Amino acid sequence: MAPTGAVTAMVKQAEQLRQDGNNYFQKNRFGAAIDAYTEAITLCPNVPVYWTNRALCHLKRKDWTRLEEDCRRAIQLDCNTVKALDLGRGANPKSYMVEEIWQELAKAKYLEWEHESAKRSSELYKLKESCETALKEKHLLNISQMEGFLDEKEDFYSKQLEALNEVFRKAAADDTPIDVPDYLCCKITLDIFRDPVITPSGVTYERAVILEHLEKVGKFDPVTGKALYPSQLVPNFAIKEAVQAYLDKHGWAYRMD
Repeated sequence: MAPTGAVTAMVKQAEQLRQDGNNYFQKNRFGAAIDAYTEAITLCPNVPVYWTNRALCHLKRKDWTRLEEDCRRAIQLDCNTVKALDLGRGANPKSYMVEEIWQELAKAKYLEWEHESAKRSSELYKLKESCETALKEKHLLNISQMEGFLDEKEDFYSKQLEALNEVFRKAAADDTPIDVPDYLCCKITLDIFRDPVITPSGVTYERAVILEHLEKVGKFDPVTGKALYPSQLVPNFAIKEAVQAYLDKHGWAYRMD
């Protein structure tokens, strides 16, 4: 174990590196800022703000992979205050600028999904055309080789074509953008929940948003108008699990409007 004096010196040095990084960041010298924050992390790897500050540099450079890695590490270190990914709004946006990180990362993820989706849709459409052509050629061959029962052949062909279309419709469903259900969205922001809390009145809000309302607007539930205090907010684990299940199923295929 390092002597107390040595630990104190490392902490001071790390804080100085963080300040240096902040100065570089303000001058748009993101590479230098990343180097400074990295040195701070090397000295004190368990300080969340060093990771989120570096994540913000990755955000500015649109380095989405490193951005996500640093955000996840920050969450592991402090899951109560740093909500850089899954829980988005739980941190103080003025100190960590987490909301900006969440929005930009979400957009990047959606654009990545959209690109892959368009590619898959194109390939699926070509495959569908090929199958329809093959089915039609088989139908015409059957008509030419067999006499009688034309109506039955046409009916059989129509059913096969309908079944084929249904198969491809289901295959394309996962690549169709969808709107998030209302019950999974905050009534104030209309955005999907990351850290939902429920009030005694039974209304669920995004934690950081309702806390801001209680601090700046008044100690009352904005929907019911009843008195409400921060200590009365309880995590809504049911909604949180429903959101996670929704995201697991649909990935990033929801609209980012």
